[in-house]
Amino acid sequence: MRRITRTIELGNVKIGSGHPIPIQTMTKTDTRDIVSTINQIKEIEKAGCQIVRCAIPDLDAAKALKKIIKGVNIPVVADIHFDYKLALESIKSGIHGLRINPGNIGSRNKIEMVMKSVKQAGIPIRIGVNSGSLEKDILKEYGSPTSDALVESAIRHISILDDLNFYDIKVSVKSSSVAIMQDSYRKLASKTDLPLHIGVTEAGTFEVGSVKSAIGIGSLLSEGIGDTIRVSLTDHPVKEVVFAKTILKALGHFQNGIELISCPGCGRLEIDLESLVNDVEKKIVNLKPQRSLKVAILGCVVNGPGEASDADIGIAGGRGKGQIYKNGKLFKSCKENEIVDILVEEIKNLN
Repeated sequence: MRRITRTIELGNVKIGSGHPIPIQTMTKTDTRDIVSTINQIKEIEKAGCQIVRCAIPDLDAAKALKKIIKGVNIPVVADIHFDYKLALESIKSGIHGLRINPGNIGSRNKIEMVMKSVKQAGIPIRIGVNSGSLEKDILKEYGSPTSDALVESAIRHISILDDLNFYDIKVSVKSSSVAIMQDSYRKLASKTDLPLHIGVTEAGTFEVGSVKSAIGIGSLLSEGIGDTIRVSLTDHPVKEVVFAKTILKALGHFQNGIELISCPGCGRLEIDLESLVNDVEKKIVNLKPQRSLKVAILGCVVNGPGEASDADIGIAGGRGKGQIYKNGKLFKSCKENEIVDILVEEIKNLN
């Protein structure tokens, strides 16, 4: 059961408990390099990303957003720290949302200038609290970036916007510690009905970061907490998107996607299961079915026929051949070297 939240709109994406959970990532190009940034956004969009965030270190980057936005199809969020002028220039460029902590951009007058422009543009704000950039007074009070410290910071920023009668907000309270991140989101979820963007910040390399993100994000989603997600990896953003899709699929949140099931293999294997699964995965990764599909690839006769027949389409392998099951019934038998092409073609036919 999803936690009940308000709904906000980020470009053409609706965010909140009444809507699917969108995947977000961040470009890793220099935003001032317009061509490279557009190309990377197109890559991540193809992989399934629905919201992209761009770092804005200076005015040139803020101005570059205008051409970037025209060259892509998904909503673009400007990531602003400290300088209110960068927020104003980004809004002029036509961004769909701001990631900004209002308490960090200066005087009340500067905050009001930004909020006036935000309201006129009709865009939402994400308050992004991070364990690595807490306010000094909060850090001094708690001694370290604890969950209570992160939540206090978030509430402080929310209050600033509430005082200015602005409510189109989503919030994140990220930590590189899975336990602190989980605790922070649980506490914040009990204090507000704002939609929450969840993720483990600075999660690490693909192998380590994927595990931390699966545990952190997955556990919160299973409790009904979370309205957008990002997997943060020291790797290409396409990998972030692909793994985020995997988390959503595992929890039944990803609509119109392909869930690939495969067995780990054992001494009973009589086909090259690992190569088979990898080949199929590569060929279906960019398919966009009209409904959710379950594809099973099993290597032997023990669980193979049962799992394969339970899927929309599946293969039970054995001794250099495979039996393909479709909609619960045996569809055909084929040689091992024919399995991938036949299976992929039939997956396409199920769309």
